[in-house]
Amino acid sequence: MDASAETIPEKLLGWYDAHHRSLPWRSPPGALPPDPYRVWLSEVMLQQTTTAAVAPYFAKFLARWPTVAALAAADEGDVKAAWAGLGYYARARNLIACAKAVAARGGDFPDSEAELRKLPGLGAYTAAAVAAIAFGERAAVVDANVERVITRLNAIAIPLPQARTQILGKVDAITPADRPGDFAQAMMDLGATVCTPRAPRCLLCPLSDHCAGRSLGPEKFPVKLAKAAKPQRSGQAFWIEQDDQVWLTRRANTGMLGGMRALPDDGWSARGDGDAQAPLDGDWTPAGSVRHGFTHFDLDLQLMVYSGADCSRLDPQQGEWWALGRLDEAGLPTLFAKAARLVTAGAATGRTIGD
Repeated sequence: MDASAETIPEKLLGWYDAHHRSLPWRSPPGALPPDPYRVWLSEVMLQQTTTAAVAPYFAKFLARWPTVAALAAADEGDVKAAWAGLGYYARARNLIACAKAVAARGGDFPDSEAELRKLPGLGAYTAAAVAAIAFGERAAVVDANVERVITRLNAIAIPLPQARTQILGKVDAITPADRPGDFAQAMMDLGATVCTPRAPRCLLCPLSDHCAGRSLGPEKFPVKLAKAAKPQRSGQAFWIEQDDQVWLTRRANTGMLGGMRALPDDGWSARGDGDAQAPLDGDWTPAGSVRHGFTHFDLDLQLMVYSGADCSRLDPQQGEWWALGRLDEAGLPTLFAKAARLVTAGAATGRTIGD
C-alpha cells in the first residue's frame, strides 16, 4: 500500500463524520466521550450479537440499573433474567463480576487499556474499545468488522485466526492519537455498512483507493479455515405443571447457562442413550423436541411432560413454582423458552422447534 498511514485515518474520520451510525451508547463524532459505563455495557452486550438485538436490552438495563453502582448492587438472579435471550450467558456472569469490581474501587472505571484488562471479564478487545471510546486513549480496537476491513485493505492471505497478530499490528499502525475512539467506531461502521461480508459496496468506500484486496476480489478476505462439524448432543427436559404453575430449577452458577432459571433436564447426554433421570416417578408423555445451536455443539432436546398428580416429592430447595401467566418474566434462556413455547402452544407429539 503506497498511501501513508496518516492518509487512511484522515479519510476514514471524514467519512465517519458524514456517515456514522447513531447508536444509543455513542456520542456524536467529535463530541465528548460517552459515559464509560455505557461504553462497557454496550461492548459486553455486542460481543457476537448484532446492534439490532442489543439496542432494546441496552435500554432496559440502563433504565433499571443506570449506573455501574446500581448494577453491582442488583440481585444477580434479576440481572441474569434480564439478560435472557441475548445468549452467551457467561457474559452476564462476567458483567456482574466486573460491576462489583468497579464499585469496589469507588465506581470509576480505570482509564487505561492496561488497567481495564485487570477487571473480570474484560479481554483484549473490550479493554481496548473502552479505553479508546470512553477515555480517548490510543488503542488498537479489533472486532470482526475491523478484521474484515483490514484483511481486505492489506490483502492478508493468512487464514484466521492465525492472521490476528498481523491484523492487530496493521490496526495499530494506522490508529491516530487524535480521536482514537471515533476512529475505532469508524472502522466498525465501515465493516458493518460498506465493507460487508457479501457484496461489499466498494464504490462507496472511502478507502477503496488504498485497498489491495479490491482488485483480487474482496470477498476472498478474510481467509477462513473450513469449520469442523459441530458435535451433536441429545437430552431430555422435563415439564411439571400444577395449578397453572410450572416447576423451574436454577442451574449451577458454573457451566452452560450458569445461574439461569430453567426446566429440569438430564444434563444433555452426549451419548443420547436414554439414561435420563426424571425428577418424579410416574407417567411422562413426549411432547416434541427443541433444536438449538450452541457455540461448540448442537443440541436436540426432547421434552417430556409429567402426567402424574403427585408433586409432593419436589424439593423446594432445588426449584420453584412459577406462574404460567408470568413465564416471560422468568428470564429463561432461549433453549428453555423454546421448550416452554412447545408445551404452552399445545404442540402435538413429534413436533420440533428449531433455531
